[in-house]
Amino acid sequence: MSLPNKPLGELKAVRDPEVIEKEVDILIVGGGMAACGTAFEIKKWASDDISILLCDKAAMERSGAVAQGLSAINTYIGDNAIEDYVRMVRNDLMGIVREDLIYDLGRHVDDSVHLFEEWGLPIWKKSAEGKSIDGKAGLKLGTLKSGAAPVRTGKWQIMINGESYKRIVAEAAKKALGSDNILERVFIVELLNDKNDPKKIAGAVGFSTRENKVYIIKCKTMMVACGGAVNIYQPRSVGEGKGRAWYPVWNAGSTYTMALRAGAELSMMENRFTPARFKDGYGPVGAWFLLFKAHLENGLGENYAASDKAKAELQRYAPYGTAAITPTCLRNHLMLFEMKSGRGPIIMKTSTALQKLGQTMDKKELKHLESEAWEDFLDMTCGQANLWCATNTEPEKKDSEIMPTEPYLLGSHSGCCGIWVSGPDEAWVPESYKIKASNGKVYNRMTTVEGLFTAGDGIGCSGHKFSSGSHAEGRIVGKEMVRFVKDNPDRKPELKESKDELVNLVWKPVRLYLDNCAYTTAVDLNPNYAKPAGMALRLMKATNEYGGGTATYYQTSSKALDILIDDLLFMMHEDTDKLAAGDLHELMRCWEIYHRIYTVEAHVRHIRFRKETRYPGFYYQADFPGQDDANWFCFVNSSYDKATKEWTLKKQDYVKIIS
Repeated sequence: MSLPNKPLGELKAVRDPEVIEKEVDILIVGGGMAACGTAFEIKKWASDDISILLCDKAAMERSGAVAQGLSAINTYIGDNAIEDYVRMVRNDLMGIVREDLIYDLGRHVDDSVHLFEEWGLPIWKKSAEGKSIDGKAGLKLGTLKSGAAPVRTGKWQIMINGESYKRIVAEAAKKALGSDNILERVFIVELLNDKNDPKKIAGAVGFSTRENKVYIIKCKTMMVACGGAVNIYQPRSVGEGKGRAWYPVWNAGSTYTMALRAGAELSMMENRFTPARFKDGYGPVGAWFLLFKAHLENGLGENYAASDKAKAELQRYAPYGTAAITPTCLRNHLMLFEMKSGRGPIIMKTSTALQKLGQTMDKKELKHLESEAWEDFLDMTCGQANLWCATNTEPEKKDSEIMPTEPYLLGSHSGCCGIWVSGPDEAWVPESYKIKASNGKVYNRMTTVEGLFTAGDGIGCSGHKFSSGSHAEGRIVGKEMVRFVKDNPDRKPELKESKDELVNLVWKPVRLYLDNCAYTTAVDLNPNYAKPAGMALRLMKATNEYGGGTATYYQTSSKALDILIDDLLFMMHEDTDKLAAGDLHELMRCWEIYHRIYTVEAHVRHIRFRKETRYPGFYYQADFPGQDDANWFCFVNSSYDKATKEWTLKKQDYVKIIS
């Protein structure tokens, strides 16, 4: 069910919340594209006696990375070969990926795109004359499924009118699952292992962000898909712009932290994404490069990416630097190379691009093209359009700066950090890529914790899924979770923790606040507790300066990582024990910063463990500046013991499947 928006002001938290206990067969944690895919698909396979519940921290219509909309679907195979899709992802992520997961996704993703169009998403079409037809007019040319040609901006991308993209997808998901099986505004904060076998999942606990309620939910199987992590590094914007980020600010690394604390192995957490975006507004650049054919110049007016200096620099990273399509991190590296050499800033030549395209258009077509330049942002990053207005920027007349952002952690965009999962149970998939349950069976996308699945940003080693791929992956998981339940009819989850222990866990910041808030006249300043806002700033300062943030041009070192992990993060873990919340919003912030600290610790521990710089342009390990394929052409996996608070990191072999 959906709760209304909160009234004026935040709801004060009470000492003793209402406790709601539920038991279901299947629990879906999240409300983004992956969770919507699962919600849409799962009822097709579940019999009426299988109970299903979805919990979303937000409201599904505007939950997840697609919340504000999109102007393109970045993964549509169409007439391309799935093998080429695998090669593209492998090249962009510097060679180390799970090819089984990528191929498996590639053979399913188009079906989700066809569904989006069926549900009402306008997809641009190419007319017989080669013209781009968008909006409702494109519908007259037929559907993709019937053979209509999409407007491609690249080999894998197709243009859409996507300001309502997430609402369309969420509506289908909610209709399929049923409103009685959905809890919105419920923040799941901790996954619970089985009392009799800690290697199995048994449930989760969370709270309502709108009511004084704690939810304790038992389940036989679960999917956790709460997106990636943002605001773990200090954004470039300060003051009133603090918190302005490219990725959704509500993504707090909950997927990674909750899975890690439940015992699941993470993989490739050293990978990060630092996208190049329009400076200050964070507007995406993809359509400008691919649709409008714009190029970048340095401060000297040089097309630096085509220069001899750039070609020589890329030769250091062969075969990736000499690939037909330069990997995303190396494109960033070239930009940083120019800036650090004093040849910045980097300029996107929007004016030249639009003028060149306009040479073959009449006035009406040119006007439509200029409106598309604005709509690219209005579809998904309204703040960039606002910034253009505020700075008197007409893109056909005035160019804009491009700048790499602060780092983000994700697994479905141009990044591949996440959780280690099982591939399909098929003969071509290496045995080392399969995870067997206690019944001897393999379940696609199950983690190393039996019964716990993930999708979208949650899955490591297989980026470039984007919105359509995340939805398709969620559908795969939905089918597999039903199979898991049917294969384990006698499974009866039991929780080790009592009801009171779980309430104390979730509600501790509230009770700490209520016990001590009267000690000082200013409730935010108190020697007995800390507020989450201050802890968030403290985390971002530490990672920015020691973990390879914008302050150091994304460079770190072994010594800096030692300080960050063994000193600063160690103390933050201790101090999170004193986090306090006076209202439900602050309680949400307490748990978000708690999740962010574990997530960023996994990230920097992986960087410290990997003795090379695998992703130049995303981060640099100064003590190991090059790539060492002889010793490090492998995955790095990590696990965490919640009882002992000990981390374990190891190498995991990469297996090449597609030549």
